[in-house]
Amino acid sequence: MMNTLIDIQKASKVIKSGGNTFNLLVNIDLKIKEGEFISLMGPSGSGKSTLLNCIGMLDSFTNGDYTFLGESVVNMRERNRLKLYKEYIGFVFQAYHLIDELNVQENIETPLIYKNVKSSERKALVADMLDRFNIVGKKDLFPQQLSGGQQQLVGVARALISSPKLILADEPTGNLNSNQSKEIMELFAKLNKEGVTIIQATHSEENAAYGSQIVHLLDGKIVNVQQN
Repeated sequence: MMNTLIDIQKASKVIKSGGNTFNLLVNIDLKIKEGEFISLMGPSGSGKSTLLNCIGMLDSFTNGDYTFLGESVVNMRERNRLKLYKEYIGFVFQAYHLIDELNVQENIETPLIYKNVKSSERKALVADMLDRFNIVGKKDLFPQQLSGGQQQLVGVARALISSPKLILADEPTGNLNSNQSKEIMELFAKLNKEGVTIIQATHSEENAAYGSQIVHLLDGKIVNVQQN
């Protein structure tokens, strides 16, 4: 029986700007078990990226309850939240977010440095990732020397290097052509079969179909949950 990884109850995200109040997320109820593949779908402004960022602890819900692996995140200290993020979560962004000044090998290695992994172990883990993604020949290149698809592969390798329980992907194929998109989505499907929980935000029905569950958002609310 799969354990509950994420339990969100009556969670909202409100921001205030220029005297106005904006409800980015409204009364979100969402329970995700370990090993699931969830697709968040909705038009621009529906709240899917905001929800992904709150789940990934890059942002916080304004109110409501959020439990991650049985621990309440809401009143958690920033230091403890960061520890949870480093330990369990890998993030893949549409814009890659690679560090321009670092080569491929160094970009992939970054999360391990944050986790204080020993140098010899880091080298072995990075070598495994380079091999797994068939980018050994690119290891000394810098992001600007790579194609969009290659940059995204590096982004996925970086997200996976610390063996996270959860991969969060925000429009991961938004800047890729159809062949590159299929390659990334097939990779996510393979990882999911290996037991990694995946939550992706997407506006692509084709990509969303890879999920075992599609959560539809509109105006910051969950309007429908579809089982695949």
